[in-house]
Amino acid sequence: MNKNHNLNTIDEKEVQKFSRMSDEWWNEKGKFKPLHEFNPIRLKYITTQIKKHFKINPYKNLPFKSLSIIDIGCGGGLITEPMARLGAKITGIDASINNIEAARLHAKKMNLNINYSVGAPENIDMNYDVVLCLEIIEHVSDVYLFIEKCEKILKKNGIIFFATINRTIKSFLYAIVGAEYILNWLPKGTHNWDKFIKPNETISICNKLRLRLIDKTGFIYSIIQKSWFKSNSLDINYCLVFKKNKI
Repeated sequence: MNKNHNLNTIDEKEVQKFSRMSDEWWNEKGKFKPLHEFNPIRLKYITTQIKKHFKINPYKNLPFKSLSIIDIGCGGGLITEPMARLGAKITGIDASINNIEAARLHAKKMNLNINYSVGAPENIDMNYDVVLCLEIIEHVSDVYLFIEKCEKILKKNGIIFFATINRTIKSFLYAIVGAEYILNWLPKGTHNWDKFIKPNETISICNKLRLRLIDKTGFIYSIIQKSWFKSNSLDINYCLVFKKNKI
């Protein structure tokens, strides 16, 4: 977890892995079915936190109209598109050209104005009110460098989200053994347990980079109810929200 001298944050093996599945992004019954099922609960949490932080009227039409948002590791645009519909000036970036092409094609079909480009946070020279890093941090080559580059493109008083999977025995059993090998929710090899990140590791890095934790939540899946719920437990899926200090 220490900072090193990598030139970029891209893990080519991870990029190739998701590039091979790029035509599946908008197939709700395909390889990304679990992500489609997960999307509503994480979207609700993210939008609630943004409205709370920027003191936005929750009933306002196009509530994010005054905000600039970047979705890093946007994939096919599953979160990017809802942000566009809420009025945000939204940018989506991904290291996979296949993912970006899939995202652009779908946005065009939906008549949405989204700025998509191939790249990583180290390639960005603009600043944003909100930075979204959702299910991406466990796929980068250098976690410290990735967070550092994300912090640099976040405006003062802006907020940044890191949603990922904890590195615990429970996450190994549920997110890998259960999801990939028993239930076949995800293609085998989608995740590498060694690349999962503990919340305190993420918080420790962020504390060194002018980011202050303002909220956190866990997410759990109920097999009985076949639905996702927020949870106080961060043992498996979790999301951390940080505010950028003004100084």
